Amino acid sequence: MHNMKILSGYIPGAIGRVAELHGTYYSRYWDFGLFFEAKVATELSEFLSRFDTTRDGFWVAEDDGKIAGSVSIDGIEGKTKGARLRWFIVDPEVQKRGTGRMLMREAVLFCKNANHSKIYLTTFAGLDPARHLYEAFGFVLCEEWEDAHWGKPVMAQYFELDLTPSLL
Repeated sequence: MHNMKILSGYIPGAIGRVAELHGTYYSRYWDFGLFFEAKVATELSEFLSRFDTTRDGFWVAEDDGKIAGSVSIDGIEGKTKGARLRWFIVDPEVQKRGTGRMLMREAVLFCKNANHSKIYLTTFAGLDPARHLYEAFGFVLCEEWEDAHWGKPVMAQYFELDLTPSLL
């Protein structure tokens, strides 16, 4: 029996577990290594250390007491570039149960309530289930380019969701 719930804000063990989820998934399926996992752990730690509840969001999916996914909204450049969706991951063991959709709903709703005009994210080609979810929430692919900043060459992608109210 699974008991999935979404928790808001830092909880003890979250940094290590979110870095672990990224490290194991991207090593297994994309051959990313230490560089990538260390980058996730370092940047997530930096983000949570300067966390501001008026502009930033951090959610984890907890399944029977264990962190099984996460998503973050980094709003430090919310007034200029937009809010950045980061560290979105769902443990493969609990995928296809709506966990990613629940996390995305929290993140998008938070951005609307925080009056962010735009949400953007960077990812790379080939993560089709995630891309499908982004597009289901209204994100649009704006740009693609060859990039190695994750530790190995991939086709990077930039997605955007415009949250400005329609005049219609």
